[in-house]
Amino acid sequence: MSNNQEHKGAHPPEWFQHHFTDAEQQQESAKLGMWVFLLTEILFFGGLFCAYAIYRAWHPDMFINAHTALDWRMGGLNTIVLIVSSITMAMSIRSFQLNQQKQGVMLLVVTLMCAATFMVIKYFEYSHKFHVGQLPGKFYTFTGIEGTNPHIFFSIYFLMTGLHGIHVLVGMGVIIWLIMRAKKGHFGPAYYTPVEVTGLYWHLVDMVWIFLFPLFYLIG
Repeated sequence: MSNNQEHKGAHPPEWFQHHFTDAEQQQESAKLGMWVFLLTEILFFGGLFCAYAIYRAWHPDMFINAHTALDWRMGGLNTIVLIVSSITMAMSIRSFQLNQQKQGVMLLVVTLMCAATFMVIKYFEYSHKFHVGQLPGKFYTFTGIEGTNPHIFFSIYFLMTGLHGIHVLVGMGVIIWLIMRAKKGHFGPAYYTPVEVTGLYWHLVDMVWIFLFPLFYLIG
């Protein structure tokens, strides 16, 4: 039995919404809605990447000098953590397709732990910058970076990585909700759409970071 199986019978399952013709239409509508949402997210982050490109073109030396204040090892570790989380999320979807309930829950928990690890590393990274005064805009007080207007680099850094971090937190909340539902046996071969569309969102979050990491940490 697949997630595309049409609903039949006089007594529809709890997950089936009455305003859809069948289960396949419900699944395809959910996926289409998520793809439309992800498109708006791509446009949103695309504007920020354009801002990054413009300011880097205006201040190339300053960007190179300022990026040395970032710890590429912490950024690299976070990259690995998110890639692993993307793998475990995809594996969890496959587990529910195969009706492997316990394994699906375990993989969702691992995905959540990876996301939490990412945020903990980011917390330590931010804390250090707050302590030394590498803050955005008028709050920048650090004097150890050569070049003019290094606060521009950190303004863009905090804007883009901060918004990405908010997306990670939102994803963590949704994954917790999935875990709670999965423990009640709500997902299986006939219905795993919430896990699938959350996986699409989570892959976008990972992909955005894969672009942010080299643009901020490896530009030198």
